[in-house]
Amino acid sequence: MGKQKIGRRPFVSMSVAGLLAAPAIVSAQSEWPTRQIRVVIPYPPGGPSDVTTRIVLERASSILGQSILFDNKGGASGAIGAEHVKNTVPDGYTFLMTTTAMVCITQHLQPLPYDPAADFVPVARHATSWIGMGISPQVPSNNLQEFITYAKANPGKINFGSAGLATITQLYGEIFNIEAGVKMVHVPYKGSAPATNDLLSGQIQVQFDPTTLPHIAAGRLKCFAIASEKRWPGRLDIPTLKEQGYGKMGGDAWYGILAPRGTNPAIVNKMSRAIGEAAAMPDINEKLVASG
Repeated sequence: MGKQKIGRRPFVSMSVAGLLAAPAIVSAQSEWPTRQIRVVIPYPPGGPSDVTTRIVLERASSILGQSILFDNKGGASGAIGAEHVKNTVPDGYTFLMTTTAMVCITQHLQPLPYDPAADFVPVARHATSWIGMGISPQVPSNNLQEFITYAKANPGKINFGSAGLATITQLYGEIFNIEAGVKMVHVPYKGSAPATNDLLSGQIQVQFDPTTLPHIAAGRLKCFAIASEKRWPGRLDIPTLKEQGYGKMGGDAWYGILAPRGTNPAIVNKMSRAIGEAAAMPDINEKLVASG
C-alpha cells in the first residue's frame, strides 16, 4: 500500500483478493479462530467507539464461535492503542478498533507513532454515527440562532469538549466556530464519555458527539442541530446543521476494525464477513441507532 492513505472506501465494502489456491491460507481460514480474540479499543469505555464495537463484535464473536476480549487502551487520541497493536505479532488474534480521525485526520495535524497505511490492513467498517450538538441546559438559548447570538455576545466564554486533540469531535467544533463566526474554546478529553459527563454537570457547555444523543433523547441536554448528513431517527424533529445553513464542511464519523500488517488475508476475510453479517442484523441496527 506504500504511503497511500486508508480512506473511507475500504470500509464500505470489504473484499480480500488472492485467497484462492494456497493450502496454508485455506487451512488458516477453516481453523481460525481456535482461541479468544482481542480487540483493542483505543478510547475509554462508554464512548461511541467503545459502544459500537461492543454491540457489533459481540454478535460477530457468536458467528465465529469464539469469545472476544475488549481491551480499552485510551489516550493520545487513539495513538496509544494503535501503537500497541502495531507492535503485536500479526497472528490473527489481535485487532484494532479505529475511527475516522485515526486514519484520515490526526496524521495531518500532529506526529503519530504509527502509519495508518503502512502498519495496518483494513478489515471492516462496522458503524457510522450521527453527531449530536449537545448543549448544556444552563445555556440561555432555545434554538440555533439564539445560541449563535449568545455565543457571539460572549466570545471565549463557551467551552466545547471533544474526545481529544485532532479528533473529528474537535473538528466539528472548530468548523462550527468558523461557519457561525463564534469563538468557542476547545477543551480536549481522553475520550467522548468523560467529556459528556462534564457536559451533563455543566463544566462545559457544548459537545459535538454521538454520546450526547441518548441524553438529548432523554431531555437531559438541549440540541438545536444534528451535525450529520441526515436527521437522527431518535429525534426526527431536530434539523441538521446543513438544513439551517451551517455544517457545509462536515462529514460522517465512522468506526472500523484494522489488523496489524502481515495478518493472514484469509483471517482478515473471515473476520470481515463475520462483522458484516453481524452489522446487517436488524436487532443490531436497532441497538446502534438507539446509541447514536
